[in-house]
Amino acid sequence: MTAIVGLAHAGNVHIGGDSAGVGGFSLTVRADTKVFRKDRYLFGFTTSFRMGQLIRYSLDLPKPKGDLDAFMSTRFIDALRSCLKEGGWARKESDREEGGTFLVGVRGNLYTVYDDYQVAKAADGFAAVGCADQIALGALYATAGTGRKPRARLRVALAAAERFSAGVRGPFVCMSLRRP
Repeated sequence: MTAIVGLAHAGNVHIGGDSAGVGGFSLTVRADTKVFRKDRYLFGFTTSFRMGQLIRYSLDLPKPKGDLDAFMSTRFIDALRSCLKEGGWARKESDREEGGTFLVGVRGNLYTVYDDYQVAKAADGFAAVGCADQIALGALYATAGTGRKPRARLRVALAAAERFSAGVRGPFVCMSLRRP
């Protein structure tokens, strides 16, 4: 359960997330954040804190080069798969591997990585993942073209997610990654 929101704007990437750790009907406000910077990347994860910890502390990130979409779909995903397997997180069922879902920003681009290792880049320039993704996407859509700064738009989306989803809770963490 979570709300992770992101947008690419003017060559920069902005990602925000909530602090809820949910299991069944129990909720813990976590001090370890779901949004973080690592090397040339900005991450915001859902699915599992363990997966986020592996990405944050174990993933050996390759340097992005060449066609970024191709790089993310191949070299980045290969490194991610290895990290999650070695950390005991990746699942395999019917010969199909699964990881988790998160947003990643790199070189001014925002990507969503889904649990089947699919890499997506939204045409709208914004994305959301987690149990409140549709609520957050509606807020991001509604604030487009209003002149609000990116972090203000993220906070509106997160506030809407918290208001209308039992699995989302502040405090919210928002970070930005400037394009090198």
